[in-house]
Amino acid sequence: MNYYLMTPELIVVGFAVAVVLLDLFVRQKTVLAVVSVVGLLGALGCSAALWRESPDSLFGGMLAIDELAIFFKFIFAGAAILVILASRDYVAKFARFQGEYYALILLSVVGMMVMAASRDLIAIYVSLELTSISLYSLAAFLKDSKSTEAGLKYLLLGAIASAMLVFGMGLIFGISGETQLGAIRTALSGMSLGDNPALLLGLVFLIGGFGFKIATIPFQMWVPDVYEGAPTPVTAFLSVASKAVGFVVILRVFFEAFGAEQILSDWAMIFAVLAAISMTVGNIVAISQTNIKRMLAYSSIAQAGYLMVGLAAVSRLAETGDTVMFGPTGLMFFIGCYAVANLGVFFAVIAISNKVKSDMIQDYAGVGARAPLLALALTLCLVSLTGLPPTAGFLAKFYLFNAAVHQGLTWLVVIAVINTAISAYYYFRVIRVSWFVPPASSETVPSSWPLRFALAIACLGVIVLFFHPSPLLDISRDAARVIAGPVILFP
Repeated sequence: MNYYLMTPELIVVGFAVAVVLLDLFVRQKTVLAVVSVVGLLGALGCSAALWRESPDSLFGGMLAIDELAIFFKFIFAGAAILVILASRDYVAKFARFQGEYYALILLSVVGMMVMAASRDLIAIYVSLELTSISLYSLAAFLKDSKSTEAGLKYLLLGAIASAMLVFGMGLIFGISGETQLGAIRTALSGMSLGDNPALLLGLVFLIGGFGFKIATIPFQMWVPDVYEGAPTPVTAFLSVASKAVGFVVILRVFFEAFGAEQILSDWAMIFAVLAAISMTVGNIVAISQTNIKRMLAYSSIAQAGYLMVGLAAVSRLAETGDTVMFGPTGLMFFIGCYAVANLGVFFAVIAISNKVKSDMIQDYAGVGARAPLLALALTLCLVSLTGLPPTAGFLAKFYLFNAAVHQGLTWLVVIAVINTAISAYYYFRVIRVSWFVPPASSETVPSSWPLRFALAIACLGVIVLFFHPSPLLDISRDAARVIAGPVILFP
């Protein structure tokens, strides 16, 4: 068996253990952050080396080493590196537990990497729980009342979501007699949701379980409280990595196991309806928020709605049986653009909130005068989340909405465009307060060089992906081919 194909996961596991052991002996805890980043960089390098390898599998087909898995490994490891760098301005709040903090981030990344490669329901569930347990612990890491409440709510609601997921998997197994995704597709050949209520119920429970991970309506109850109570670097990690892993599992399961023509159009329409509801509710509720982390929580729910447009925008050509893959390609491109913009916003929030000792939007008054570069970075990333040029967010929404129009989902695009206009109100409210409201103090807003470096990388990504999107688009196309076979991609 080619165990070298799991080199990225093995490296991250090894460095997680090393961080825990080093924590017992070193006094200078900065070493732990350096070791964690080195481990993740090693995993990135190994993932890049595997990119052009022929697709392979491990453990009897339970894990797939292909472009789709590797694409998301880049996302997980890259996000974790930037979050660890940005955490240098935050770890003083739990100085005694830095080793555990970095180790939990690394272990959650391992779970996400395995989940991205899983092609078996059992492997998906086991890796999901590894990821979730690490994230539950991280959410409660501050150990104050809000953080403890966040961790507890995340744990309880996550347990309910896991139960829904297992029940759905059980129904699918009962119908098909299989746990491997390809075998499930073969077993379900010829079936339709209308003729098999148990299959429909199983899909509904799967959507509910995965909907919790991607924070979509009506499975979003945990998001505002967890985003507000968790340490801000953890919130940043949750908003990007947790959402990305939810979407890669949905892509795997629904395209590989339920990609038959008679089933595909039904679940695509379910995602279209959920997309419309999620973006509308998320954006409308975000308008009334006064806490920036809660505002970004509802923004995250709305962004999940935009991403689900990519799940809905797929169909099958009757003449050839080929899959039209505008949607999944646009979805993966959107995830890359969303990751850099959302991380940039949270990194700026870390720096500003550390100084003003508040997450209230009104306390960001005059940040433009006190820290112009920091405010400029925050503005740029918020503009990208809105979806305006010249930022990556504009192209991400353009490709995603274009995919929906190609599939006859013009009504969904109209709803998405209206919601984009709504989101501009609350994003630009933060920009207005930062630049045009007089500051309460003339003190500067200091930040460490690791945080400034992470923020600079995020801002650079937002700009570069607008002017030169081809590399990310090409990688997204390659990843989309994995779940489609013969495909028609973006022109």
